[in-house]
Amino acid sequence: MTAHRALDMVDAVASQLADPETAYLGSRAASSYRQHLAYGPPGIALLHIERAASGLGPWQRAQDWLAAASREPFTSGPDSHPFYGAPAFAHALACAADHLSSSYRRALNTMDRQIESDAVHRIDAAHRRIDAGRLPELAEFDATRGLTGYGAYLLRRDPDSSTTRAVLDYCVRLTEPITRQGETLPGWWTQTGPSGSPDDDRFPGGHANTGMAHGIGGVLALLALAARNGTLTEGHHAALRAILAWLDRWQQEAGRGPAWPYWVTRGELRTGHLAPSAPRRPSWCYGTAGLARAQQLAALALGDTDRQIEAENALVAALTDLDQLKATTDNGLCHGFAGLAHIAARTADDAHPSTADRLRAAIPALLAAVHPPGTDPARTATALIQDEERGPGLLDGATGTALALLAPSTAEPPRSAWDACLLIA
Repeated sequence: MTAHRALDMVDAVASQLADPETAYLGSRAASSYRQHLAYGPPGIALLHIERAASGLGPWQRAQDWLAAASREPFTSGPDSHPFYGAPAFAHALACAADHLSSSYRRALNTMDRQIESDAVHRIDAAHRRIDAGRLPELAEFDATRGLTGYGAYLLRRDPDSSTTRAVLDYCVRLTEPITRQGETLPGWWTQTGPSGSPDDDRFPGGHANTGMAHGIGGVLALLALAARNGTLTEGHHAALRAILAWLDRWQQEAGRGPAWPYWVTRGELRTGHLAPSAPRRPSWCYGTAGLARAQQLAALALGDTDRQIEAENALVAALTDLDQLKATTDNGLCHGFAGLAHIAARTADDAHPSTADRLRAAIPALLAAVHPPGTDPARTATALIQDEERGPGLLDGATGTALALLAPSTAEPPRSAWDACLLIA
C-alpha cells in the first residue's frame, strides 16, 4: 500500500501542475528562474514527460509546459550552463524527443550545435587554466554548472562525438595532481569554499569537494557512465581509479557502515585526518547516497565486483542508519527522502544479487516518510507546491519529489532519461 499512496501523491502533484497558465509557480519560477531546470518550467515539464512516456498521463501536458518554457528566447553562451538557459531546456526537450522525435528534431538539433560550441569554449578555457598551473573553480567542472553537466547531456545525445570525447579527456586531466607551493593537491582542488566564493574563515586554502552536484563525485559518475556506454578515452580507467583511491583515503565509519565527507579542507589534507562532525544526511548532492551510486557505477565499469558490493552495502547502511536519516529533513529530490528512494531504486536495478533485495527493502520506509499513512494526497501535494522555500520545482520542490517517487513506487526504471542530469543513470 505504501507504493500506491506514493503514486496517489504523484498524481495529485501532476494534476495541480497540469496547466502552466493556472499552476502555482511561486517566486522562483518567475523572472530569470523561468530558464532554470531546478526551479522553473523546464523541470516541471520533465514530470509530465515521464508520466506520458509511462502511459500515466497525456502528452499534451508535457507539450504545454515545453511551450510555456520556450515563449521567450533562452540564454546561451557563457551565461548559460547545464541547469540554466538553453542547455536546461534542451535536456527537457531531449527527454520528450526520445518519444516524439518528429515534433522536436529541428529545434533540438539547433540547440545541440549551440551546446557543443559552448562546451568547446569551456574545454579550451579549462585546458589553458591547467596549462597555467592554476586551480579550477567549481563551476568549471561540476554537474550543475560545469563540464560534467555538459558531458552528461552530450553522452546522451551523441556519445561518439569529438566534443563528448573532449569533455571526457578534460575529466581525465582533472584527476591529475597539481603542485602548489611545494604541496601536492588533487586536480579538482579549489581555492574557495563550497559556495564557490572565497571563505578564508571556514576554508582557508580552499577545499576538495566530493559531492555529486559540485564535486568529484559527479566526475566519477560521468566517467563511469561513459565507460559503461563504451565511450572511452586515453587514461579513462586510470582516472576512475584515481578518484576511487581518493574516496578510499577519506572513507570513514558512520553508524552502520562507511561514509564519505562532503569535502576535505586544507588542514585535513595536511594532517591526513577529518575533523569530527555530526552525522550528515546521505543525499544525492552531497553524502553517501550519491557517492555510493557513483562508486557502484565505477565498479561496474571496471568489472570490480567486490567494490560494487561494498558500494551497495554502503547505501543499504546509510538508508537504515537512524542517525543519518534523522539528518534528512525534507522530502525533495536533491537531499530529501524522495531522492533517497529514487537512488535506492536505481542502484537496486544494477545491484549484485546479494544486495538488491536489501536495497529494495529500504524503499517502503522512505516512501512512507514522504507521504505518511493517513495523509491526504491532494493536501500533501498542495503543501509541497506552495511551500515558500521549495515551491513546485525539480531540485528541491514538488516536481522533483513526484518524479523521484515514480521508479521506486512502480519498480520500473524511468521511461524518459529525466534523471540523466543527476548522473545516476
